[in-house]
Amino acid sequence: MTKNIKEGLELCQIEAGVSLVPLWYNSSMAEKVFMKGNEVIAEAAIHAGCRFYAGYPITPQNEIPEYMSKRMPEIGGVFIQAESELAAINMVYGASACGARAMTSSSSPGISLKQECISYLAGSELPAVIVNMERGGPGLGNISGSQADYFQAVKGGGHGDYKLLVYAPYNLQELWELTMLAFDKADEYRNPVMLLGDGILGQMMEPFVAAPYIKPGLPEKTWALTGCKGRKPNVLKSLYMGEGELEMRNNMLQQKYGKMKEKEVRYDSFQTDDAELIVVAFGIAARIALSAVKRIRNNGLKVGLFRPVTLFPFPEKELYDLSGEEREFLTVEFNAGQMVEDVRLAVNGRSRVHFYGRPGGAIVMPEEVQEKILSLLTPHYSGAQSKS
Repeated sequence: MTKNIKEGLELCQIEAGVSLVPLWYNSSMAEKVFMKGNEVIAEAAIHAGCRFYAGYPITPQNEIPEYMSKRMPEIGGVFIQAESELAAINMVYGASACGARAMTSSSSPGISLKQECISYLAGSELPAVIVNMERGGPGLGNISGSQADYFQAVKGGGHGDYKLLVYAPYNLQELWELTMLAFDKADEYRNPVMLLGDGILGQMMEPFVAAPYIKPGLPEKTWALTGCKGRKPNVLKSLYMGEGELEMRNNMLQQKYGKMKEKEVRYDSFQTDDAELIVVAFGIAARIALSAVKRIRNNGLKVGLFRPVTLFPFPEKELYDLSGEEREFLTVEFNAGQMVEDVRLAVNGRSRVHFYGRPGGAIVMPEEVQEKILSLLTPHYSGAQSKS
C-alpha cells in the first residue's frame, strides 16, 4: 500500500471516528492489492460510505454478504441477512429513505425477486446500489458466469417506465472504481444504480490499485426522512392517484434519464479507427474478446474492440459514428443474443451486425472468438489462421 493510500485511510478513519482499515491492510504492502472480485465490491462500498447492507445468500455472490457481515460492524454500519431477497431490497428502500448510503447484492434469480421494489426505488427517487453477479439461467440454471440479465438490467426489469444507471466492469480495478462511482451517481440522480457483473468476475482474483475514495460535492439530502421537528414533513412515495399526476411524475423521471444519456455515457475502445470489423462486448466477455482481437491484430488484420462501460445509458451515438459500409460489427456475449439488439439499433442499418455467444453459463473462449472473427474477415484463411 502506498503512502497516499495509507494517509487516505487514516484521514477517513479520523473523519468517521471508526476504523476503515480493511482486512487486506498491511503497512508493508506494495501499491497493488490482491483480492477476490466480490470482496473488492464490498470493500469499495464501505470506503464510499455505505453504512447499510441487506442481502440474502445465493451463489456466486456469497462473498459479498460474508465480507459485509464482518466489516460493517467494525465501522459502525449495519449488516442484515434478511429472510428473503424481497425483505432485503425493502430494507434497502427504508434505509435509503432515511438518508443512508445503502446497498444490496444478489445473483440472477435473486435480482428477479427484487424487481418490484427496484421499481419502487426508482419511482420514489431513492438512491441505492444494487449488485448483480449473474449466473446461468433461465430458472435456477447453474452457478456459472453469464450475461443473460442484460435485458432485465437495461430495459427495466420491473414494472413501469423507469431506468437504472447500469455499469458493466470488466476487471477488478473497475470493480473498485465503479462501485464507488455508483454510490455518488445514485445520490446525484436520486436513482438506483446497478453494477452488472457475473460469476467469473466475482470469483476471480487479481491485483488492482486501491485508490482512496474522494467524495464529490453533492447536495445535502434534504428530502430524507430524518425527523421533521421544526420543519415541514418530507414525503417519499411512488403512488400518484390524482388526475394527470402520475403522467407528470413520469415526464419528470424521463427528463432525468435524458440527462443521464447526455452526461453519463462511458465506453472504452481498442484500435477501432481503421478497423474493418469491430467487436462489441461488455464485462468479462470484452476481456476475453480483447485477447482474440490482439492476436488477430498481430497477424496484420484490421479488427478492433468497442466496450460499453455503461449499458444504460448505452453509447448509441459513439457506435453510430463508427458505423458505415466500410466496416462490420460482431457482438460477443455470454447469452443467446441481447446487447446485439441495441448495437443494431445504434448503427441503424449502416453496417452489418453479427452475433456470437453461448447461453446457459457456457464460457466463450478467446480461440472461439478468434475463429469467428477470421471467418468474417478472411473466410479462405480462417481454418489455418485460427490455429495460430
